[in-house]
Amino acid sequence: MKIEKLTIDGIPAVIWGEPSQKAYLYVHGKLSSKDAAAVFAQIAQEKGFQVLSFDLPQHGDRAETSERCDIWNGIRDLKRMCDAAFARWQQVSLFGCSLGAYFSLHVCGDYPFKNCLFQSPIVDMAYLIRQMMVWFHVTEERLEREREVDTPIDILSWDYFQYVLAHPITRWDIPTAILYGGKDNLQSRQVMQDFANRFSCRLSISEFSEHPFMQPQDDLIVEDWMRRSI
Repeated sequence: MKIEKLTIDGIPAVIWGEPSQKAYLYVHGKLSSKDAAAVFAQIAQEKGFQVLSFDLPQHGDRAETSERCDIWNGIRDLKRMCDAAFARWQQVSLFGCSLGAYFSLHVCGDYPFKNCLFQSPIVDMAYLIRQMMVWFHVTEERLEREREVDTPIDILSWDYFQYVLAHPITRWDIPTAILYGGKDNLQSRQVMQDFANRFSCRLSISEFSEHPFMQPQDDLIVEDWMRRSI
């Protein structure tokens, strides 16, 4: 497969596949990188698409950056990528994974994406933050007082929590297919079902898969869903 490495507004990126008038913008999740798009890009190329992927802050070639991978920087970078994608291709669709899907929900609804695939999306960050607070015995009062609390998973931030509460997802008009693992502990089945119902998404549930879809049988499940959904 043809691979073009480039930077867009200083952000490391990759364009995958042979030249085409249509493409997918790929937004990776936490602990991943632009290179995670390889499997998706191969399947997308078979269907006539190129793929544009990029590194979020603190990931991939930006691992050493001082900028955090938070909602503000995620929104800023994703807007740059959306602008670049729509300037280059006639038709653009979206793939978002986990945290990348959450950032996408705050940005991409303002662009004319043709289609969307979300794998293990974080659709309700307030739910996840509250879950983390329970897991690590952090009260809202403590978080407000200390502003930030380190946990084994990530930093809990009062400002981030307040932003999330003030900016719920109320509009999502892009035709969307979702793949959700029945053993996902970051978003409950009810949270995912409610989101899918509210925005008329096509929800596929892999009952025995966890959030990362990293068990041996999960590769085939994910690839089959990708082929059916692109």
